[in-house]
Amino acid sequence: MRGVWVLVLLAGCGQGPAFPPAPTPPAPDAPAVAEDSTADTAVTTTDVDAGPPMDTQALADTTVAPPLTDANGDSRGDTARDTERDTSTAPVDTAPAGTRTVLRVHYPRQVNPVGLRGDAAGLSWERGQTMTFVGEDTYEYVTTALDRPLEWKPLLGDRTWARGPNYRARPGQTVDVYPHFERTAGSVSRRWTAFRSTILGNTRGVWVYLPPTHLENPTARFPVVYFHDGQNLFDPRTAFGGVTWRVAEALDTGAEDGSIREVIAVGVENTPARINEYTPTRDAARDAGGDGERYLRMLVEELMPLVNRELPTLTGPERTALVGSSLGGLISAYGGVRRPETFGLIGALSPSTWWDNRMLLREVASVPSRPARALRVYVDSGDSGPSMDDVVNTRALALAYRAAGYTDGDFRHVVQAGATHTEAAWASRLPGALAFLLGPR
Repeated sequence: MRGVWVLVLLAGCGQGPAFPPAPTPPAPDAPAVAEDSTADTAVTTTDVDAGPPMDTQALADTTVAPPLTDANGDSRGDTARDTERDTSTAPVDTAPAGTRTVLRVHYPRQVNPVGLRGDAAGLSWERGQTMTFVGEDTYEYVTTALDRPLEWKPLLGDRTWARGPNYRARPGQTVDVYPHFERTAGSVSRRWTAFRSTILGNTRGVWVYLPPTHLENPTARFPVVYFHDGQNLFDPRTAFGGVTWRVAEALDTGAEDGSIREVIAVGVENTPARINEYTPTRDAARDAGGDGERYLRMLVEELMPLVNRELPTLTGPERTALVGSSLGGLISAYGGVRRPETFGLIGALSPSTWWDNRMLLREVASVPSRPARALRVYVDSGDSGPSMDDVVNTRALALAYRAAGYTDGDFRHVVQAGATHTEAAWASRLPGALAFLLGPR
């Protein structure tokens, strides 16, 4: 898990690689939602998800994965219009004299020129070099003088720095970037107010977060994170107990300091059939559940085509995440087992591992016998409250992922001491989850 999040930006002319700190965003809302609730309504995440109270004597040691050191899921080398990509074949830290390195900035054509500054190949942090406009919203800088790794950054009119950290290039690389210079926040809308599913026979709202780069640089395309319980993500007026996941705040901060890759977030609202839709099997003890497969079909066959048609998405399992909490965590983990060709990045926050006699453990145990598996999986829980946030069962789930072949590079398990089964707890852990699943810019 990450600690304090700090916004950094490059401001002013001639500041080079220095990043004066910007104000730190407010801390997540304090827990304001009672854990125990048995109401099954369209806007609640109920304690039925958390399972029965735990025996404190059975609490196992917590498992916390080591810090993230690299970014699986980075699409460098892809030809799609990602916000940063390397299209070269074999870049090295040093190269023979005359090796050609190409830096491209994709941005709508401006009256003011697009330039760059850097720390090698004749560039400096004190004076900008104008880039050549080569058409189709593309500016280019070509050098044969780069003989070591380069840090660089675009500017508008040699005055306004691109937001976020410096970019990097090595000798022989062709690097394409899609920066933004002005926007510091994305946009949120309830884009589809009455999305109709033929598969499920019901209607729901769907929320969309678009990242800062898209609002300023519309040629860029982005991975997509599909969230369950969409009404709890962005707006306190619709969130359970008035406490949101602070998804926009987490993604805006990640875009500004580069700690989380920019994405489109799609928040799929729940319905009165939430328990049935978020559970893959029927739990005889509760006489409920079992529509999880149809719910996943709705996402893949009905919603995703709409999202990909209307929004600037990047597709493929390495660019598509499925994230939820509680029963939403259960269906996310199940989706990663059953549909890894679609959902390659899985976030299961406080998953209801207890459901149907821990059927999820058996699903994860089947991963080695399947032709594909999710690329990255994040699992977490708290350890407090009446249910202890199902920490013992979720630790067993983490062990099942390890037994199925997941390692520190593609799996992370976090236990947040003192945290309960609440939206506020999930909001506090979400930045770390997204940083692990998506990687940095």
